[in-house]
Amino acid sequence: MPGSPYTDLDRPPLDARRLRRALITPESLWTRLVLHGETGSTNADAAEAARAGEPEGLVVVAERQTAGRGRRGRTWESPARAGLAVSVLLRPGVEVPDRDWPAVPPPRYGWLPLLAGVALVEAVDLLAELDSALKWPNDLLVWPDSRNGHPSEGPPTGRTGGEAAGRSGGEPGGRSGGEAAGWSGGEPGGRSGGEPDGRTGGEAKAAGILAEGVSGAGGADSAVVLGLGVNVTLRAAELPVNPTGLPATSLQLAGAAATDRDPLLRALLRGIDRWYGRWRTAGGDALACGLHEAYVRNCATLGREVRVLLPAGDELVGTASTVDPDGQLVLTTAGGERRVAAGDVLHLR
Repeated sequence: MPGSPYTDLDRPPLDARRLRRALITPESLWTRLVLHGETGSTNADAAEAARAGEPEGLVVVAERQTAGRGRRGRTWESPARAGLAVSVLLRPGVEVPDRDWPAVPPPRYGWLPLLAGVALVEAVDLLAELDSALKWPNDLLVWPDSRNGHPSEGPPTGRTGGEAAGRSGGEPGGRSGGEAAGWSGGEPGGRSGGEPDGRTGGEAKAAGILAEGVSGAGGADSAVVLGLGVNVTLRAAELPVNPTGLPATSLQLAGAAATDRDPLLRALLRGIDRWYGRWRTAGGDALACGLHEAYVRNCATLGREVRVLLPAGDELVGTASTVDPDGQLVLTTAGGERRVAAGDVLHLR
């Protein structure tokens, strides 16, 4: 049947009823799940709901996204059912006495996209069984699997996908990798420098994250919308183009052990729920709740020479030494130590 979601058997549709039954429970963070067959941007949908007074816990998912937004106004369009495009609505500044959650000070909101990155890399490691890691501020990198005839160099940190099961778990919109998969700093990924099939012997980008702040009337009850996208079954010809040259890939092209989007989405949302609960309980203190340790452990940027393109248009070159307690990238440069709250990062080696 033309237009049927079952015409491509490699890309079955998500089942909203089953997802709601699995994810919306009394103890869960999630309160409502909306599944669109097609939408412009899941982040825009969640932001509109936030401005209308939607409480914390909304999940917006789209089978196809036609106007996904990334950093610096870049856009991205995803093929139908080839990936995950999901946005969640959070209100970290609102106290929740029933959960013993104090209000989190706005300066700590910058940890939210990093928190989502940790949940994402854990979910991908667990289910896809790939070598994967995070590029600061929040791109998901994978290393192609030798099982598909492409030798894997592995992450510079020495991590492997099999370690995932044992791992613990800026201002909104400032530190973000992109709202949808294949993005680098928000723009679509690409095949520049890669092999013809979209896989490379080194790192490639499979996902990105975008955080946006949303204010209500008079600035009251401000919210944060986290948008995540993952290239799951995109084929080589469908990969977007990235002007920065970092190759894009999909979990399938990289040799994932499983590419079922349903369990991946469930694991991702449960991971965000778990880490958000720890972070909220700690009043947004990433050190106290273990989030800082988890992010540093999963970050492939640290220890590498990088070029950072800053929002004002200038750039910094140096060695990424650590991520500080505020989530900023700490660089050792020729002119001394510099801290970066927002920017597009290019790994030089």
